[in-house]
Amino acid sequence: MTTILVTGGTGTLGRLVTARLRADGHDVRVLSRHSEPYAVDLREGGAKLDAAVGGVDTIVHCATTQTGGDEKAAARLIAAARRAGVGHLVFISIVGVDRVPFGYYKAKLAIEKMIEESRLGWTVLRTTQFHDLPVMLFKALAKLPVVLLPAGVRDQPIEVAEVADRLAELAVGEPAGRVEDMGGPEIRTFESLARAYLKATGRRRAVVNVPLWGRAYREFRGGGHLTPEHAVGKGTFEEYLARRQG
Repeated sequence: MTTILVTGGTGTLGRLVTARLRADGHDVRVLSRHSEPYAVDLREGGAKLDAAVGGVDTIVHCATTQTGGDEKAAARLIAAARRAGVGHLVFISIVGVDRVPFGYYKAKLAIEKMIEESRLGWTVLRTTQFHDLPVMLFKALAKLPVVLLPAGVRDQPIEVAEVADRLAELAVGEPAGRVEDMGGPEIRTFESLARAYLKATGRRRAVVNVPLWGRAYREFRGGGHLTPEHAVGKGTFEEYLARRQG
């Protein structure tokens, strides 16, 4: 039986990874800021982090925040893993982090490089965005009578459960370096996704595409965050919406 630590183990992805690993008989520790006995803020580290990592064979690093500090958190986790002699660190990243100069993507790319240089055994999986991200965006935008969308941008959302299955598989394997990307089954315009969301939630809104500016927008518009050659996902956006409304 393998002992595996899942950071962000109570989050959207981490809780599914935890459930799959436990179902397969592994000893799984859940690390998050509020989950005892391994309640740790990775940005602070300290003795509690060392205790969480001690005796662990593999770490699956799912913890993240949109408010900053991911690089500091990863540095502390890597240092603790090296002290504890952890054999394998698995990291979930995002397709396009090396192409789209978006702040959150830049942090992910920096963490990838830290892991590659960590002298730990490592595996990095990049995926496209989960279905819940565009839903959160559309929910916020639909508060206005007109839904304003970035013109010309497409997306390739993927089912989070499928990503969890793949991460669980990678966690119990040997370190594999950068593995093949995972993308959702369809590349869709933002407008088509927004209209599907509005229909599923019974909202009547006008949809307007607005041109933006800046290099990040140009790269998103150019599809730098997409992976059409790895459209391996099965669950569609409409299926996610139907399940969410059910």
